Amino acid sequence: MPEGGPAEAGESADPGRPGDLGEPGESGEPSEPGGLAGAAWPSVPEGGLVLVPVGSTEQHGPHLPLSTDSVIARAVAERAARALASRPGGPPPVAPVIAYGASGEHAGFPGTVSIGHEVLGAVLVETVRSLMLWAGRVVFVNGHGGNVAALDAAVGRMRAEGHDAAWTGCGVPDGDAHAGRSETSAMLYLAPHLVRASAAVAGDTRPLAELMPDLVARGVRAVSPSGVLGDPAGASAEEGRAIVAAMVASVVRGITAGRPDPRGRLLTPGDPAGPFASA
Repeated sequence: MPEGGPAEAGESADPGRPGDLGEPGESGEPSEPGGLAGAAWPSVPEGGLVLVPVGSTEQHGPHLPLSTDSVIARAVAERAARALASRPGGPPPVAPVIAYGASGEHAGFPGTVSIGHEVLGAVLVETVRSLMLWAGRVVFVNGHGGNVAALDAAVGRMRAEGHDAAWTGCGVPDGDAHAGRSETSAMLYLAPHLVRASAAVAGDTRPLAELMPDLVARGVRAVSPSGVLGDPAGASAEEGRAIVAAMVASVVRGITAGRPDPRGRLLTPGDPAGPFASA
C-alpha cells in the first residue's frame, strides 16, 4: 500500500493496484427519525426500549477518524431501531452516542480522549437511572472493546438494582483487532468522506489474543507505531455493508431473543461468546 499524507475528503486509492483499498460507497450514516436528540418531549414514548450507542474518541491509525467507534455504534443502533419498528410502540428511540470511553491503551496518540473505566462506569450508571424515570428498558450498543469492563460492572450493578438494562456489541467474528480491514470497510460504507485511504498502512497483524499481553503492558503505540492492529488492505464499502448488516442482525437478535447474563451481556444461542467490539 502506498505511503503518503492524508487523502482529500472522499479520496480513494486506485482499486486496481494490489493491496490498495477499494472504492468508498455512498454515505451509510443516516439521520434516523427516531433519534432522541432531535425529538420534542411529547413525542417520546414512555415505558419502552431505548438504545444508547457507546463509542470512543481515540486514534484509529493514520487513515480513520478518531470517531470511528462512535460512528459505527451509532449507525448500528439506528439500523437496529429501524429493524425493530414492527414491535409494539414502533422503533425505539436512539439516544445520542456516548462518545468518550475507556481508551487508555491508545493514550500515546494525539487526539485520543479517555475518561477511564471508573468515570465511564459512572456515566453508564447515571444514564440508566435517568432514562428509567420514563423508559422501560435500556440497551447499550457498544462499539469499543475497551469499554467492556465498565459496561459489565455498570450494567450488572443496574440489574442488581432492579433496572431492565443490558448491553450488546458491534463485533466482527474473526475480524482484525483495530483499524484494519474490518473497521476500514465499515467506515468506507458508513462515512467514506472520513476515510483517508491513501494514508492506510498495515500494522501488527497478530490475533488480538496474542497481542493483548503486550497491549496491556505497553500500550498500542509500543506495539504498532501507526496505531493499526491488522491490515486495511482489501477493505471495501461492499464488504463494509455486509459487516454492518451482520452487526445489526446480531444486535436485533440479542434484543428480541437474547437473555442478559449477570453482567448484562445479551447472549443468544447463535452468539454463545457474547458481544464483542474491536480494540
